[in-house]
Amino acid sequence: MSRRSQREGHTVADSADWSSISDSLDAHGNAVLRNLLTAKQCEELAALYPEEERYRTRIVMARHGFGRGEYKYFAYPLPPLLDQLRHALYPNLAPIANRWNRQLGIDVQYPGELDAFLERCHQAGQTRPTPLILEYGPGDYNCLHQDLYGEHVFPLQVAILLSAPGQDFTGGEFVMTENAAQGQRADVVALRQGDAVIFTVNQRPAAGKRGGTRKVAMRHGVSCIRSGKRHTVGLIFHDSR
Repeated sequence: MSRRSQREGHTVADSADWSSISDSLDAHGNAVLRNLLTAKQCEELAALYPEEERYRTRIVMARHGFGRGEYKYFAYPLPPLLDQLRHALYPNLAPIANRWNRQLGIDVQYPGELDAFLERCHQAGQTRPTPLILEYGPGDYNCLHQDLYGEHVFPLQVAILLSAPGQDFTGGEFVMTENAAQGQRADVVALRQGDAVIFTVNQRPAAGKRGGTRKVAMRHGVSCIRSGKRHTVGLIFHDSR
């Protein structure tokens, strides 16, 4: 099966209300895409975690001051489902990213298809894949951070919850903060198994009090796991050095 045929066919991404998602991203810097994956798909992806040959590197967060828990970056080729999702989501997010850059006065526009953007990354030496899978156990957490890997950064990314809250784990809420001259704010985003949260990588535009546009810096993390085990997949659209 070709890469193109893997990406064709109906997905939740195709039928999502992208107007409402765009509005939520504008207002809050995040938006939830419900039921992006089925429970079976979530379980199949989580079951890949021990298969070391699928990954290019493993990060133990405590060693780097990132929190507690660990994550692994997939190697190319990605699992077909993740490759399909990455290509299906990007064309819907690129118009939002381009509009944000125009509002912020950033002279960068993103092509309509993911492969063209990845080629831009690769020409700049950003050739390592960034999709990852995270595993948390009791007492683990992820510090607030931004996923910036090089010169070329796509301003939106996606996290998909693979585990079932209240059944597989407790605690472990997705947390997002914004920091601007007008003050700070935090969101706790409630997710169910198979839900995805689309969120700001670095900064987003917001209306200024006196008109015009201001920049709002965003960070994301995961609160402490109280019990059980939590798996998440992260889809980052720029590759890294």
